[in-house]
Amino acid sequence: MTFTFKKAAVGGLATIGAVALLAGCASAPEETDAGGGETLDFLPCMVSDAGGFDDKSFNQLGREGLEAASEELGVEPTLVESAAETDYASNLQSLVDQGCNTIVTVGFLLAPAALESATANPDLEYVSIDDTVDQDFDGTTDAENIKPIIFDTAQAAFLAGYLSAGMSETGAVGTYGGINIPTVSIFMDGFAQGVEYYNEENGADVQVLGWDREAQDGSFTGGFEANDTARQVAQGLIDQNIDVLLPVGGPIYQSGAAAIRDSGREIMLLGVDADVYETDPSVGDLLLTSIRKGIDVGVEDAIIAAGNGEFDPAPFIGTLENEGVGLAPFHDFEDAVPADLSSKLEELQQMIIDGDITVESYLAG
Repeated sequence: MTFTFKKAAVGGLATIGAVALLAGCASAPEETDAGGGETLDFLPCMVSDAGGFDDKSFNQLGREGLEAASEELGVEPTLVESAAETDYASNLQSLVDQGCNTIVTVGFLLAPAALESATANPDLEYVSIDDTVDQDFDGTTDAENIKPIIFDTAQAAFLAGYLSAGMSETGAVGTYGGINIPTVSIFMDGFAQGVEYYNEENGADVQVLGWDREAQDGSFTGGFEANDTARQVAQGLIDQNIDVLLPVGGPIYQSGAAAIRDSGREIMLLGVDADVYETDPSVGDLLLTSIRKGIDVGVEDAIIAAGNGEFDPAPFIGTLENEGVGLAPFHDFEDAVPADLSSKLEELQQMIIDGDITVESYLAG
């Protein structure tokens, strides 16, 4: 079962229900003659969250998308890395001071600082990864110069949950997250829905540990660092005899992988955001698959449009249908996944796309 992410698919971005946002007011970028060639007078910029650009996850994907767009446009981007949440506002102001035209903020936790910066600088363009920047919860983005790029990862996580239940031999799978925020819990909840669907279809009783759908709470590390706390949380799930583990929160999967190796048991790992098999080969032998979202493609598309004077603040929701989310290949587990299970995942994916299966999430509409 192979899933691909195509730039063309992101061009047809799904928009949030009845949200109506004004079109961008940016004029076409000026061009200057530099040594006989034309160079865009355009400076794209990005600020990471506290995970940093080398998290082998969503910050890294954002950076890769920015760099790809910048190369196509023939410009040099500016990136600034946050070490802590307290850096967000000052990092954004530093980018404003450097003359950035379009600023990408990576992560849900940057939304308040992004809104403050965008409101203070209405002539600049902002792209918000993983948040709609709807701080007053009225269903619309709070500034007309912010484009949200968000992902209904519950759909892909549903497939991962079904797959995990089908692969489990102990009858228990586990998940834990960094912080209980929507962009984290959406993975965990979709995963649990997929396991539930497997149980209903197959008369099974695979247990999900680490997430309670009714309470909308579960096992969390309190941050997004690969540290001893994350390792202990993973170990607590391993001690309950799970054989599939889904860590959600950037680098915290590294702590999960360490706990798996220390256990000496055959436990499969699931990655999130990126195809972690590609971004971190050191854990490739553990990875059943990854729940992928096309942050890189979404950022590239948005920045190229902005660089060409076509910034569009309309929100983008990545789904299975537009290939904004999906499962990565099984890689080393390709031969281990039964053919009928792989075929069933393809069938379920189409059923979700067709609306025959509804995966609940805060982005479902």
